[in-house]
Amino acid sequence: MKLSPISVPYRAVQKGGGLLFMLVFFSSTGAAGPGGLVLGLGAIAILAVSIGYELLYYRRFSYELTADTLDLSSGVFNRREREIPYGRIQNVDVSQNIIQRALGIAAVNVETAGGGSTEAVIRYVSAETAETLQTDVRDRKRGRDRREGVIADEPATEPEALFSIEPSELALVGVLSFDPRVPGAILALLTGSVPFVSPILPGDVSGIGLTVLIVVVGVAIIALSWIVGAISAVVNYWGFRLTQTEDELQYERGLVQRYSGTIPFDKVQTVTIEDNPLKRRFGYATLGVETAGYAPGQANGKGSEAAVPLASVDRVHRLAHELEAFGEPEFTRPPKRIRRRYAVRYLLAIGALTAIAFAITRFYTIPFPWYVPVGAAVLTPIAAHYKWLHRGYWLGEDHFVARSGFWNREAKVVPYYRIQTVIDTRTIFQRRWDVGTVVADTAGSLSVLGSDAAALDIDRADVERVREELTDRLQASLEERRRDRKPASGFAWIDTVEDPALPNPVDFDSLTPAITAAGSEDADRSIGSTKADPSPDSTKADRSPDATDSDQPDRPEE
Repeated sequence: MKLSPISVPYRAVQKGGGLLFMLVFFSSTGAAGPGGLVLGLGAIAILAVSIGYELLYYRRFSYELTADTLDLSSGVFNRREREIPYGRIQNVDVSQNIIQRALGIAAVNVETAGGGSTEAVIRYVSAETAETLQTDVRDRKRGRDRREGVIADEPATEPEALFSIEPSELALVGVLSFDPRVPGAILALLTGSVPFVSPILPGDVSGIGLTVLIVVVGVAIIALSWIVGAISAVVNYWGFRLTQTEDELQYERGLVQRYSGTIPFDKVQTVTIEDNPLKRRFGYATLGVETAGYAPGQANGKGSEAAVPLASVDRVHRLAHELEAFGEPEFTRPPKRIRRRYAVRYLLAIGALTAIAFAITRFYTIPFPWYVPVGAAVLTPIAAHYKWLHRGYWLGEDHFVARSGFWNREAKVVPYYRIQTVIDTRTIFQRRWDVGTVVADTAGSLSVLGSDAAALDIDRADVERVREELTDRLQASLEERRRDRKPASGFAWIDTVEDPALPNPVDFDSLTPAITAAGSEDADRSIGSTKADPSPDSTKADRSPDATDSDQPDRPEE
């Protein structure tokens, strides 16, 4: 199967648009100079080459659904052949932006369990083909091939609607959102990183005027970050809909970029309930599901997909318990003395900020009140208390639950059988306060970035206890799952073999003890082991039925 022919000009224009932006940028900085015409002709030449490249890419790209794998062949200069087993495929995500929807094409992203990025990308096929491909892969994973008429024991059920975002909830998602990328972009503009913007900024402001300007700019940055975050959230979660089948969650979302995909239940690693002070004040929360891989369209790129972007706390908890029945956690907080450690850390941060402000006013002779950050020191005990108050862990019957954060509080629910590694760490500062941290690492989390469920700053004695208990419960849960998956009667097709040449069926179970005993004795002899008083019964069992004592050679004593 091939890509859509429309993908050739579309991909070429995508690359040409980037070249056009570079041309405008260099022209604005004066870098082009008298060679601007040459630069423009070069851009046109590169655009023509990109069209030729896309034609070759289109001709050499193909994909095929076989009985067991999704096969892809691609590459213009370096050929690449891939076979992706259906069992490894976690999600087939279909995405479309406004232009792609107008052209009737879509991108298909294939994700696999444990992958740090997209395993395969098909750009672009018709929207109908993308939907058919998504459905076919999903059905083949379940053992149903509609084209060949192979149907599983139970037919596919219609998806059950779990959540559909209301306009009021979508508006709240925007109001309660904040985009932290905006301050960095504005800082780049103000510091001259973008040459055609920074010259318009005033450069002769000082004294009170500078202070007022800093305050106004700070308020404007916060307001603009809030507005951009609200627009981004509304565009991202427009038309959000979550449904459930017998083995997966299915979601649709997006206004400008439309996404549709699945979250298989057997790939769910962690369920996260997230909130912040504003959400807690109005009784709302967000439900996230972390899977064993990377899903396209994610903001964080850590394999986490928002199952419910915003809903009432009761509704979020009800949906979370449908995914993982973890009960009602009773959190154990860190020791109270750890609040002093948090207060000291805040005081050190305030001191560093004050020193930086003082150095700026000292060396650049800017009349700015450098001592203003010191006023925040009176709030450090309150901040330390709330940080301690919102931390804790709970060892449930089947789940480990960890909570942390005040401004962005997360409660992570991890089934014991999903834990990959149990890690206990103690930094040099934690050793000073006689505390440590126990981390439950899963296949879908990044422990280096601190995204795992973790019991933070607990007593040293509790560190070893929690680590051992997590390890024991992990082993017990894995053993229980193995027992549940093991057939009750073993392999039925070899338990009993009927041979017409034999008078009676051969029951292999009755032969197993004799075979095992004979194999053990032969193994002992091969390594030269001796027995002080061998059992006569076991000796006879090792001999053939027709053998006598005289037929057996005497073994030398060892």
